[in-house]
Amino acid sequence: MRRYVIKRLAQALGVLWAAYTVSFFVLNYLPGDPVSAMAGAGADSGQIDPAQIAALRHEYGFDKPVLVQYADHLGKAVRGDFGNAVSTGRPVTSTLADALPQTLQLTGAALLLAVVFGGGLAVLATYTTQRWLRQLLLSLPPLGVSVPTFWVGLVLVELFSFRARWFPAFGNDGLPGLVLPAVTLAIPTGALVSQVLAKSLLTALDQAYVETARAKGAGRLRIHLRHALRNASLPALTIVGLLAGQLIAGSVVVETVFSRDGLGRVTAAAVTAQDIPLVQGVVVFGALIFVAANLLVDLVYPLLDPRIVVTSNRKVRPA
Repeated sequence: MRRYVIKRLAQALGVLWAAYTVSFFVLNYLPGDPVSAMAGAGADSGQIDPAQIAALRHEYGFDKPVLVQYADHLGKAVRGDFGNAVSTGRPVTSTLADALPQTLQLTGAALLLAVVFGGGLAVLATYTTQRWLRQLLLSLPPLGVSVPTFWVGLVLVELFSFRARWFPAFGNDGLPGLVLPAVTLAIPTGALVSQVLAKSLLTALDQAYVETARAKGAGRLRIHLRHALRNASLPALTIVGLLAGQLIAGSVVVETVFSRDGLGRVTAAAVTAQDIPLVQGVVVFGALIFVAANLLVDLVYPLLDPRIVVTSNRKVRPA
């Protein structure tokens, strides 16, 4: 087990390093100049003192060669220092820390709704004996995946805010203001969870151990929940780990639609201002959430199937 955990930790660190490296070089080679944008260059660039722009570039280290910038910034990033945001001058970590609670609240609620309702839909669809009901329930996840998130958000605002007036349409007004954004973000996530879990459950119910349990007198509900669901949950657990990072990306759209403060709005503002340090901080933080979620999933795997540790640690020898 210790070798398994060390191996997964090493892979997680490798993913974080790759995310930082790729984002650094991509952002630095994109067209545009964040310092000129901050100084107000553009149409009135002739009124901007070139010495001022040069001083700003020197202050943020943009006048150094790219490889030197990469080495300097990577060393600071290891210590948790991503520099200052070009657009505001505030430390990137402070900016992200201020916006983080609202986004974590939104993504956590969305992930909980996706797992509960997506998993419940899959269990109900594979448990029912009514063919028409099964087909109806199994047709809902593809619909949820295909519908654009921003469209779902606008429809929910129109129905439950402007017409029914049950929930506020905009802002961060406690639990009532969290319901519609969380549901909007949870629909495509829960649809994917439901698709994967339903397919795994249908496959598991055809396995020999189910027939054995049925021959021993186990009831349908016991077989479905205790035998089949435990084995079928591994692929669904994997997709939940993958979707945890995507929820951060989805929050950009949802927070914009519902005018909520959080990482989504910070990201949109940073991209508009070409704020390289802040954008990279958001990218690395998203990678950190992705890595942490998948690492947690990898550590939960052995609890569901201990054979995974043995298979992972086994060395494959050439024939």
